Amino acid sequence: MLDFRLKVFLSVAKNLSFTKASNELYITQPAITKHIQALEKEYGLPLFNRKGSKIYLTLAGKELYDYSKQVYKLHKNLEDKLNNFRKEKIGELKLGASTTIAQYVLPRILAEFKKNYPTIKTSLLSGNSEQIAKALINEKIDLGLVEGKIKNPEIKYEIFLNDELVLVSSNKNKSVTSSVINLEQFKKLPLVLRERGSGTLEVFEYALKNKKIKLSELNIVMYLGSTEAIKHYVENSDSFGFLSIRAIKKELENASLVTKKVKNLKVTRTFDFISLQGSTASDITLLFKKFTKKYF
Repeated sequence: MLDFRLKVFLSVAKNLSFTKASNELYITQPAITKHIQALEKEYGLPLFNRKGSKIYLTLAGKELYDYSKQVYKLHKNLEDKLNNFRKEKIGELKLGASTTIAQYVLPRILAEFKKNYPTIKTSLLSGNSEQIAKALINEKIDLGLVEGKIKNPEIKYEIFLNDELVLVSSNKNKSVTSSVINLEQFKKLPLVLRERGSGTLEVFEYALKNKKIKLSELNIVMYLGSTEAIKHYVENSDSFGFLSIRAIKKELENASLVTKKVKNLKVTRTFDFISLQGSTASDITLLFKKFTKKYF
């Protein structure tokens, strides 16, 4: 079993915060401090420099952090291998997913995965694609699921699902009566879009670029931080949004939202698994990827 003090140190070093480590490990902040002090006493060296409310790793702390990460990976691999001898899979899976995937794709999969593997402890971090990629690089998650066109050279991408973005408006919006509009008409529509850093905006901007259209040429009235916010805004205004077809299933069924086709503009994307280049996936990570692919 991995020394708990080492787990505490890893969490504090990763987050550079006693508070965040306390929240992550579900123990009190004084307990976090006690474990770090015990390690510093054992090694006879300070592991963190404290400047006001911020902390930084000392040179000794950085050395311990590098080795601790290797120890943690070896320990996790050992647990995975030993768990293969059990009939039931046991372990932990830390997932990170971009907003659209976290809200509209993963819940059903996670529910089924939990039914099939009840002894695997699964957690999910949600954010935009940029934030999830950063969490993966900082080793806060084991596996990411994102959308977008821009690729990070530190990350390996693996497609697991295709998606399409569509133009939507409220069923009460009578400003456009036709179900199909041309690009010039589209440019004049009041649009509500996702924020910078989101995979949705990135894919939308990429599709526009192929038509030699810039975001600055569009009539953008607002950027919002979530798909749900855009849906509610569009439902209560004469604005339009570009959203994943998977995110508006219920709204299309109850007819609170309707779709419009933009002639010669098709916005498609893939949902990808992301992992660090050169890293070895755990057996549980591989199991979840296989389960997800089979599900779809």
